[in-house]
Amino acid sequence: MLSIKKSQQRGLSGGDFSVQYHHRLPIQCEDTFLSGEVAGHFRKAPPMKAVKLFLACAITLAGATGSRLTAQVQTIVPDVVPGAKPVTVEHIKIHSPAMEGNLEGEAVDRDAIVFLPSNYSSDTSRRYPVVYALHGYFIGAEQWSHEIHVPQTIEGAFAQGAKDMIVVLPDSKTIYNGSMYSSSVTTGDFERFISHDVVAYMDAHYRTIPERTSRGLVGHSMGGYGASRIGMKHPDVFGALYIMSPCCLTPMGAGGPGPADKIKEVAIANEQKIASAKSPSDAASLLPGFGAAQLATAAAWAPDPKNPPLYLDLPTKDGVPVPEVQAKFAANAPLVFVDQYIGNLKQYRAIAMDVGDQDGLRIDAGKLHDVFNRYGIANSFEIYPGTHTSAVADRFQNHVMPFFSKNLCFTEGCK
Repeated sequence: MLSIKKSQQRGLSGGDFSVQYHHRLPIQCEDTFLSGEVAGHFRKAPPMKAVKLFLACAITLAGATGSRLTAQVQTIVPDVVPGAKPVTVEHIKIHSPAMEGNLEGEAVDRDAIVFLPSNYSSDTSRRYPVVYALHGYFIGAEQWSHEIHVPQTIEGAFAQGAKDMIVVLPDSKTIYNGSMYSSSVTTGDFERFISHDVVAYMDAHYRTIPERTSRGLVGHSMGGYGASRIGMKHPDVFGALYIMSPCCLTPMGAGGPGPADKIKEVAIANEQKIASAKSPSDAASLLPGFGAAQLATAAAWAPDPKNPPLYLDLPTKDGVPVPEVQAKFAANAPLVFVDQYIGNLKQYRAIAMDVGDQDGLRIDAGKLHDVFNRYGIANSFEIYPGTHTSAVADRFQNHVMPFFSKNLCFTEGCK
């Protein structure tokens, strides 16, 4: 496995409120697209077919100007905690056998950022639990690190009593801006990349406690979807699960902006654009920004190795929904397949989920919480004041890190 490290000792940064800039969409449309509920002023729109909502928001955003697509994401950063010790930051590359041979040309050697406790280099006989943190759509690991304001929030958590652990941010951004953490011959097997390749690399190259009870999985937005999906399938790998503002829990539906005939018209136009693409990169340029989300989900959930050059099937043909492809999309919704994994979920030491009260994703998150409760799966669920991204740095320092400090095993052989 390939490893390229850039290490540095990181001092504390300023603790005032800051604004992080990312290539993210305005949050109302993100919630509209990524949840089964319609956010903002679209919430009262009449019901539509799932694929119509999918296309509606993608279309809205694909036509946005460049400045709109670089809309700022405001994240409140916690104050620096006095006495916090700097952690070590390492930028590495992890070779992923699960990504080999993917038809989309996604990188097989993937970026990751590793955060090591301040005593990692001095206490050479000590082993540590590991938390794997998954980023959302439209960003990669580097931008995710700014959004949750690490390493400052990790340092702050340790200073406030969280036990020492390793934190890893693997990069799963694709040419269409997101992998959906799924298994696809087109995109590559990102589910296995996270659940096997990254974990195996960390256990082989760092002093980890190589046991499921000492591994935590957390993700936000698309990463929350990934934590849900991977968490349900891999309790043999992870022992505690934290789901932040998860997207895509239900087949995309409810309602959407614009009349049905207009949506069909624009869907046909997009199909024609995509049909003219000579490669995945060409297709991504034809549907810039969040417009590429329909390509990202199709590549992840409706791969087609016999359909070059994009090797995917779209959810519409001539603007009309294709039932077979819609069924594939629905089959990848956690609220559809959760009942198959109840036994797996009951193996977790702890499960937590949170979401902002101004986030349209809160409805589906509540539905997943209700499923857990119906089956007697121990879990916590919190709706906090905030939007989709406004509190993620605070949540990471003051909720996510303490959660894993309490619920992971910090000694070998712990059950």
